[in-house]
Amino acid sequence: MINLEVWLYGPLARYGDDPNNSAYARLLLQVPDGTTVGDLLKQLNIPLEEKGITFINGQLSDMPGLAADLQHVLEDGDRIGMFSPRSMWPFQYRSGAAMIPELREALEKRQDGAIHHSYR
Repeated sequence: MINLEVWLYGPLARYGDDPNNSAYARLLLQVPDGTTVGDLLKQLNIPLEEKGITFINGQLSDMPGLAADLQHVLEDGDRIGMFSPRSMWPFQYRSGAAMIPELREALEKRQDGAIHHSYR
């Protein structure tokens, strides 16, 4: 088993301990080794279409509509922060937030240039 600290912000907070919460929820979870971000979403009953910007240990791991981090295997002590698609942080994109490899690969594969990261 591994320990995770999960922060759910805005509308996602209702998937925490209080369904009436609309600000943020902090969850301390124990999950099996090998748990992925996709597994975590299922465990928390968060529909994929409600997941927006996501960070793992301060590194940008996903942006709305990409689902780049679903297969990312979480490790003991990871801190995950999830925002709804309506919570946009354009400043983070311009400031060159560090990314996990899966997100970098997903962005590099996009041909339309609609989503990009200013710095590496």
